[in-house]
Amino acid sequence: MLGYALKRVLSAIPIALITITVCFFILRMAPGGPFDGERALPPDVLKNLRAYYNLDQPLIVQYFIYIGGVLRGDFGPSMVMTDFSVGRLLAIGLPFTLMLGFTAFIVGTLAGMLAGAIAAVNQNKWPDYLLVFVVLIGLVIPNFLMANIVQLVFGVYLHWLPVGGYVPGSAIHLVLPVLILALPHGGRVARLVRGSMIEVLGTNYVRTARSKGLGTRLILARHAIKPALLPVVSYLGPGLSYLLTGSLVVEQVFSLPGVGKYFITAALNRDYGLVLGTTILYVFIILALNLLVDLLYAWLDPKVRYR
Repeated sequence: MLGYALKRVLSAIPIALITITVCFFILRMAPGGPFDGERALPPDVLKNLRAYYNLDQPLIVQYFIYIGGVLRGDFGPSMVMTDFSVGRLLAIGLPFTLMLGFTAFIVGTLAGMLAGAIAAVNQNKWPDYLLVFVVLIGLVIPNFLMANIVQLVFGVYLHWLPVGGYVPGSAIHLVLPVLILALPHGGRVARLVRGSMIEVLGTNYVRTARSKGLGTRLILARHAIKPALLPVVSYLGPGLSYLLTGSLVVEQVFSLPGVGKYFITAALNRDYGLVLGTTILYVFIILALNLLVDLLYAWLDPKVRYR
């Protein structure tokens, strides 16, 4: 297992390098730049700014300068928020983004597993139809549209919950953002659990357990839950990465102090350093989560052998 994990870590290095390279050249080759605005800067000022950020160098030289900084853990300065480095901005916003994403992940995963199990046990009955309907709503409606709907209903009309902003330590400000992030994630988990558990409940060893007089709860706990979770485990890594990246839009809609605020502002203003820094951060998060999921999958399924 340790050897497999080491191989996965080594194989992730070229993936990360390719991603950084592609993003770097796409940003640099796109029209416009971080200093292009409605009012043009004086030529001398623009020249000095380009020299300060190495933008006057050939593109390949800029690339190697940036890669060298990344290898040292330096993502460079922000070209729009001049008082902050990219690393500093990520350090400010990342804890909140991780907290929001992991909270939605736990809520969505647990709710999805429970809903999927209930739907599977009551297949083709009214609880199954009701849960499938709720799941479809969460999957079909985009999170930014659903965010506006819940803001309007629970914040403007009912005055139950705040429509945006965040007060440190206030859980009530997180209810709507967590709900919006957890709904589609929980829907996907519920669909996977439902389909997998229906298949498991139809296997011969479950029929044998029923013929011996075991109750439904005992069958689920001892024989059905663990094999039914295998497809869910495969999804959890990409699902968590989806929540963390999807939280960028939700943070902007709810005016939350996470990485999303900086990333969207940087994308609109062509802040090369901050866009690349955020991209690199999420690439490493996705690679780490995929490795964790593979190791967990091997623990759940003893038949899996890594060579």
